This record gives sequence, C-alpha cells and structure tokens, in this order.
Amino acid sequence: MCEAHISDAIRKQFPEAKNVKASASKGSAVFVLKDAMPRPMILHELHTAVDPLGYRLTEVTQEEVEARERHGFFHKR
Repeated sequence: MCEAHISDAIRKQFPEAKNVKASASKGSAVFVLKDAMPRPMILHELHTAVDPLGYRLTEVTQEEVEARERHGFFHKR
C-alpha cells in the first residue's frame, strides 16, 4: 500500500502529473509534469504531499524529458 499512498499524494498535489509510479522496493517515485516548475516549488509541494503521511524525501532529481518520453516511455537507470 506504500506505493498507492505515495502515488495518490502526488496526484493530489500535482493534478497535472502523468505516469505516476511509486516503488517501495526501489524507494522511489517518478512522475512527469507537462510544464516545467522551479525546483524549490516542486520540493515544497512534495513535502506538503508526503510529510503528513509519515514518509520523508531523501533525494529529489529533476530532468527535462523529450516529448516522446512525456507520452509514457520510461528508461530504467
């Protein structure tokens, strides 16, 4: 249920988020925003979403993706 809690929190905080995926085994969540947001704003919104649930952010990365990736293509790192 951890994945569902995190995914739901992200969707609630970022209604425009697409392809929201959370993985407890990887300890990560990934989502795509259509429009770029400043990193401090994303961090604030993520803290607002997950802190009340008892989870904590350990690292946040942000990267630009090509248009084809915005439509559902993911790359494993």
